[in-house]
Amino acid sequence: MRTSEGTPTKLGSSWDGRGTNFAIFSAHAEKIELCLFDRQGRREIERIALPERTEDVWHGYFHDVVPGQLYGYRVSGPYDPHKGHRFNSNKLLLDPYAKKVAGRLVWSDAHFAYRPGSPREDLSFDRRDNARGMLKAVVVDETFNWGRRGNRPSIAWEDTIIYEAHVKGLTEARRDPVPGLKGTYRALATPEMIGHLKRLGVTTIELLPVHGLVDDKALVERKLTNYWGYNTISYFAAEERYAQESAFDEFRAAIARLHDAGFEVLLDVVYNHTAEGNHLGPTLSFRGIDNASYYWLHPDDARYYDDFTGCGNSLNLSHPRVLQLVMDSLRYWVDVYHIDGFRFDLATTLCRGPQGFEQNGAFLTAVRQDPVLASVKLIAEPWDVGLGGYQVGAFPSQWSEWNDRYRGTMRRFWSGEGNLIGEVSGRMTASSDLFNHDGRQPRASINHITVHDGFTLADLFAYSSKHNEANGEDNRDGSNDNNSNNCGHEGPTDDSHIVTLRRQLRKNQLACLLLAQGVPLLLAGDEVGNSQGGNNNAYCQDNEIGWIEWPEQPDEDLSDYIGRLAEIRRQFPQITSRRWVTGKQSDGSYGVLWLRPDADEMTEKDWSFPEGRFLSYVLGPVEPGKPALFIVLNAAPEAIALSLPKIDEYKTWSRVLDTTSDPLEEASFESGTHITVLPRSVMIFGGAP
Repeated sequence: MRTSEGTPTKLGSSWDGRGTNFAIFSAHAEKIELCLFDRQGRREIERIALPERTEDVWHGYFHDVVPGQLYGYRVSGPYDPHKGHRFNSNKLLLDPYAKKVAGRLVWSDAHFAYRPGSPREDLSFDRRDNARGMLKAVVVDETFNWGRRGNRPSIAWEDTIIYEAHVKGLTEARRDPVPGLKGTYRALATPEMIGHLKRLGVTTIELLPVHGLVDDKALVERKLTNYWGYNTISYFAAEERYAQESAFDEFRAAIARLHDAGFEVLLDVVYNHTAEGNHLGPTLSFRGIDNASYYWLHPDDARYYDDFTGCGNSLNLSHPRVLQLVMDSLRYWVDVYHIDGFRFDLATTLCRGPQGFEQNGAFLTAVRQDPVLASVKLIAEPWDVGLGGYQVGAFPSQWSEWNDRYRGTMRRFWSGEGNLIGEVSGRMTASSDLFNHDGRQPRASINHITVHDGFTLADLFAYSSKHNEANGEDNRDGSNDNNSNNCGHEGPTDDSHIVTLRRQLRKNQLACLLLAQGVPLLLAGDEVGNSQGGNNNAYCQDNEIGWIEWPEQPDEDLSDYIGRLAEIRRQFPQITSRRWVTGKQSDGSYGVLWLRPDADEMTEKDWSFPEGRFLSYVLGPVEPGKPALFIVLNAAPEAIALSLPKIDEYKTWSRVLDTTSDPLEEASFESGTHITVLPRSVMIFGGAP
């Protein structure tokens, strides 16, 4: 094997057409060996120490290594858990910069650097070789002919409607893809799938994690998997389980086709923790390369981890090389895969320094100045489970954030809870109390009712309690605080009254979601009444529970209804305005008018109406002469008499939406007309001069 010193400037394996450069960071290692394997990954055919070390980057150039070569690392150094060091050269380790991962992790005790079950557990040392059952990195040729498909849709934030989906769960149970395509990257971009997305009116598909992952040992023993994918081990490689042959090529081809059809693609990314778990977890990559650098360790005893994520460990992005890993990964997905943006799982963890969350810390500062990331969408899940972890509204203006205050308020409102109209008014107008500061715009609020984590929309109105027995944790997992309402019967029923009410409440929630200012996020499957049988934590259910059930009958299909709401959103630009709404000004102009049922403006007393469940308001036009929008929300169990607004500029009001009328009967009314708003319904009117 011909070798030379190579370069430390590009981490990972880099094929240049003649040979491959290998570079890996470790501040505390004493030796790093590159291990080359045969094409099946079963036999180690060569082991060579990296010849050079430059500023804690170990590197070498191998003239005879070409794309397709499988490899891993063995890292030598001290094994002293109390000082944070867990080196064990008997363990083959995955390159943190692996662009492609071969094989599946075959669980055995050999993957642990200590002897499980021994008296001193992780303080002991295990000499077994784990290579045969270990994942291997693959050298890749990164070239790809994007052709005309290199252009991104570049959809403005105010026009964005997000559709959150799981690669496999979205298409595994659909009838239109050929059997070999179901559940794959390719199935994301079939003509049928693209047609469905267009029918919904969404602009952006947000995929649950597709970074290389492993299935937890405990789940495998229960014959389950990490279905959602929040168990990352490789931040540069697309997960192979969703590919027919090569995820590297097939995912890029799917993205290109989605771009051709006008859709953006966002990735849910998990940089807050890795699949190596707590101090008793396996040694697969980071832990064996430089545990003391990659992870937050307990200051009083570095044997243990500071766990802000609830997953056993937390990546330490205050370390410059760990920050570099994350930034290199983000740029890679933008440059090589043409990804349009990211949703950051437990984003607070990424922004932690020694004193906790840092708004001007290393990660947010690095993102703010990065020219590649300036062109993509950035969405934070603005919390973690550590002290001071709830940071909704605290991210910089470049970011948007998941707004769980919207979710909680609107769930409670449509489940029948009273005294919420003040809170509802704020949530429907982009939650200015949370986000209107430091130059932020209404798009900062990512509004959602349901996401992968929790009840589906159908289950939200079919179950009052979670039913997670299939997860094998005695129904202890998942949230107990769901703000759901089973409408009088737990689970499926043939009672026509309950079935009708549940459909009505689903329509109400969807109407509010698409009418609220801010950015709406839909959960895939909610449009067709998908149920998980009351399971609100289907993270391990790679089966009919976790997959979307696509009904043969149209009874539960609200796809056209959602498409109509998306069209209303485009028709009335005041919903998607970049400016925060204001009340009536001294010159008579207004952004929003809050009205009583008799069409008079609300007073302070009206906001505190006992058990109030009714709210109506007018969103003024973005420019003179354009239509106003009158929105009526009645969560009360009884009908309410209403007078249409008496505003000088608008003589008539045309009914745009009535969630009790399917299909909608179009009608126009003069200002001041008395109408009846039916129980638990949403109505929308457009004002015309």
